[in-house]
Amino acid sequence: MAKRKPNAAFMKPLQPSAALAEIVGSKPLPRTQVVKKLWIYIKKNDLQDKKNRRNINADANLKAVFAGKKQVSMFEMTKLVSKHLK
Repeated sequence: MAKRKPNAAFMKPLQPSAALAEIVGSKPLPRTQVVKKLWIYIKKNDLQDKKNRRNINADANLKAVFAGKKQVSMFEMTKLVSKHLK
């Protein structure tokens, strides 16, 4: 079986918005790294919902990225984060 090539679009460094930069830093990062750093932040600040682990509870920094929502699902998070990458 042929080895899958990493998707170039995922590897392309993207510029985080000011709101997202508060969490992942202001340097352009590939989407994969942005998501990785978000998870580090979420775990460090204990923002994963206790009852439903698929949900992320937003703190002040994340609320700016999550379009003002208090809580989003993991899937919704990825979608909202991509709006903050150019």
